[in-house]
Amino acid sequence: MLIPHSETDAAYVIRSAVADGRKFALCGGNTRSGFGNATEGAETLSSRGLTGIVDYDPAEMVMTVKAGTPVAEVEAALAANRQMMAFEPMDHRGIMGTSGEPTIGGVFAANVSGPRRFVAGAARDSLLGIRFVNGSGELLRAGGRVMKNVTGLDLVKLLAGSHGTLGFLTEVTFRVLPVPQTVETIVISALDDETAAKAMAAAMALPVEVSGAAHLPQTVRARFIDGALPENEATVLRLEGLAASVAVRAEKLVAVMQAFGPVIRLGMEDSLSLWREIRDVHPYANGAGRPLWRVSMAPMAGCQLVAALRMEAGVDAYYDWQGGLVWMQMEADPEADFLRGYIRALGGGHATLIRASKSARAATPSFEPVPDAVAALSARVKQKLDPAGIFSPGKMGW
Repeated sequence: MLIPHSETDAAYVIRSAVADGRKFALCGGNTRSGFGNATEGAETLSSRGLTGIVDYDPAEMVMTVKAGTPVAEVEAALAANRQMMAFEPMDHRGIMGTSGEPTIGGVFAANVSGPRRFVAGAARDSLLGIRFVNGSGELLRAGGRVMKNVTGLDLVKLLAGSHGTLGFLTEVTFRVLPVPQTVETIVISALDDETAAKAMAAAMALPVEVSGAAHLPQTVRARFIDGALPENEATVLRLEGLAASVAVRAEKLVAVMQAFGPVIRLGMEDSLSLWREIRDVHPYANGAGRPLWRVSMAPMAGCQLVAALRMEAGVDAYYDWQGGLVWMQMEADPEADFLRGYIRALGGGHATLIRASKSARAATPSFEPVPDAVAALSARVKQKLDPAGIFSPGKMGW
């Protein structure tokens, strides 16, 4: 593994690789090792040597950080000023069976987003600016410190979620938000998947500012917060903000949700633990190594997908983002053809294979196949930013 400690070093290493015909698999802390299509014959180039908070003014709610800085260090600095990353980046170590420290550059390179995504946006929506080295060894900068500075904004969006296929991130600038004063979770028990989807839709239609909506079927319910949730299925709705506001909104939400089933309320400590475990896919962080899918589609279609797949294969699943995100663990094979076929039949979406055996990964495209026109456009972007094709070749299918 090569670990440059400055942008100059990174640029030199990349220029040398181009000259020698070598390829690199880019990473931060390598905590998502095993994700994506295999990149054969590539050395690992890590940003973990580029660390430190470059600039942070809590009053501006903007932070600039070197890409290899551990996420824990960023979160600690923000917590000291009661601020946070609104998109709740998940920790992949549990489900991937990896160690090390997640880095802030890795978070944005993978566009990692948690339960608040459907109201607060993805990681890329908080990203204001970047510095990176392209495939020719040139140091580039895009974006700025405020949203109205849109110079290079498209390039910022392109790098976020590119999984190290377009450039080697060296620095990121992003906006942050205040930590809510309190958090409370409304739990509705004993709803089947379809009724839970309807309940979550009803909750989102209310003027109560729900910031998390998930459904935990009976197969996973006991694996959250040490089995402290009530018996049977649990549909959970999060409220955040000032204590007085949350209390009033919770009463309104409970009054409506009681029409769907029995309701209880979780306090702040249990709520924080529950949503952290939902974020980190705790039920499937069990070392089993079974194929794990992350499926994004219309909220009301997720439960239909799971029901259809259960006619064909062994499936365990739970729902986040009001049902629009389905975490799905397969008993044996990934069953990609069945899964992606049903997604198309139900209106479309995206299925990403997060975890699988080496042989299953080799036989199954990790990312949703894209139309020819989109693939051609992606190839042109790749050729512009990485003309020699040295960055994570094949990881995203190009």
